[in-house]
Amino acid sequence: MIGGKGIAANTNTKSIIQLVNGVGAVVNNDPEVNSYLKVVFVPNYNVSVAEMLIPGTDLSQHISTAGMEARRKLERKISFSLVQQQMKVSRLRKERENGQFKPDPQFEEAKKFIRTGAFGSYNYSPLLESIEGNSGYCLGDYFLVGHDFPSYMEAQARVDEAYKDRKRWIKMSILSTAGSGKFSSDRTVTQYAEEIWNIKDCFVP
Repeated sequence: MIGGKGIAANTNTKSIIQLVNGVGAVVNNDPEVNSYLKVVFVPNYNVSVAEMLIPGTDLSQHISTAGMEARRKLERKISFSLVQQQMKVSRLRKERENGQFKPDPQFEEAKKFIRTGAFGSYNYSPLLESIEGNSGYCLGDYFLVGHDFPSYMEAQARVDEAYKDRKRWIKMSILSTAGSGKFSSDRTVTQYAEEIWNIKDCFVP
């Protein structure tokens, strides 16, 4: 299940949603795999929907793009990303502008396969072009998806290995749940207030 949403004017968001559904159409209609795997897009994904979905999953991934959040991880404490720190993000974007980025072969293969039309006749070129080139409007992979791709694939491989060991997986699940207090709204809002919004507490008598 892949959930998400975006503003109406964001054409890339619409293309990503179209791609998810395109992949789903292929996978869900493949007689060799559709009894083992389904691809479903969850529209208008939000906290209320997450409250119902996450408790029923073995693996919940919360992925934000470079520079947008301080941390991203695969639940059960398997982290990934080359670009978690803002200083790194700025440096990597500069390197990209200077033509110093070397894309991962798997990343290039994935884009090439999408371009074959395997997931329908929809024109994915603008979406793919937005993560190519070095700089310019809608070019240069501003969110550094290409940089994150190899580490994400490595994290997925670690997930596969961890899942095979059921005892270890259950232990990781329990520890993940036990450590979730850090992500409470009280702590999150307080940190935002102190580090981003620069506002003080307003105590009500």
